[in-house]
Amino acid sequence: MTYIYLHGFASSPHSAKATYLRDRFSELGINLQIPDLNQGDFSRLTLTRQLQQVAAEFPPPPTPVTLIGSSFGGLTAMWLAQGSAQVQRLILLAPAFQFLAYWLPKLGAQQVRQWQENNAIDVYHYGEGRKLPLEYEFVRDAQQYREGALTREIPTLILHGNADEVVPVQASRHFATSRPWVNFRELDSEHGLGNAMPEIWQAIQEFCRLDGVEPLQSGDSFV
Repeated sequence: MTYIYLHGFASSPHSAKATYLRDRFSELGINLQIPDLNQGDFSRLTLTRQLQQVAAEFPPPPTPVTLIGSSFGGLTAMWLAQGSAQVQRLILLAPAFQFLAYWLPKLGAQQVRQWQENNAIDVYHYGEGRKLPLEYEFVRDAQQYREGALTREIPTLILHGNADEVVPVQASRHFATSRPWVNFRELDSEHGLGNAMPEIWQAIQEFCRLDGVEPLQSGDSFV
């Protein structure tokens, strides 16, 4: 099994979650691959680019892959699993379901219009610690991906904070409701999930049957 972690939007392979999980997997003798989804060119980031980048890093078939995705990385993981039989398991941390529906209204109609006209908007990049431009193609590209098409029945674990201020937990609730193969757990946390990492690691160990822990089965509940 190959394990790959996909960091979130405007983040990096050196984020707190990525580092924590890399260290926990390393303690079990497992290499957690963490590609840099910025590719040195955040301004031209799109979901399609991320999908192509990560797919190119998959091991030769039929080696199975487990994807762990945070926020926008979680959405990327879902679409990769939809199109690749190599992906055998998904772990999604506060996945960015319906992210345009939540993000664009926060920006406001005028700012979105200016973004479209100027083809760039300044976004704070947490990995870089500064604002970077992002082209409007990010939005155009994302609009072609309809979450209703995510129908592949693959063992999936979703962990989402009930105080998430970026992607409301309702988005994950709605996604899981119509997909019985999804194990969904609400955590007492916000979008970053920083206070819940030990709990998240325990859930990952159970779900992936790491270190001799029995796996969760499809349809099992955390509640």
